[in-house]
Amino acid sequence: MTDIKTVDARGLSCPQPVILARHALNQGAFPVQVVVDTGTSRDNVTRMAQSLGYRVSVAAQGDQFVLTITKE
Repeated sequence: MTDIKTVDARGLSCPQPVILARHALNQGAFPVQVVVDTGTSRDNVTRMAQSLGYRVSVAAQGDQFVLTITKE
């Protein structure tokens, strides 16, 4: 079973969620899950990951979003 790297960026304002997510991506362990609690953070992390060539799926869970980032 694959271990999933999880980044909890809830409560952080941008650009911190993007910085934390990018750091996790640079470590090379996939998939990476990023948990955020604002639409702005969701959009910014998604845009950053996609610009680097990764696939992002988003699941809304209550008042937060779980982004799963995988290699294409």
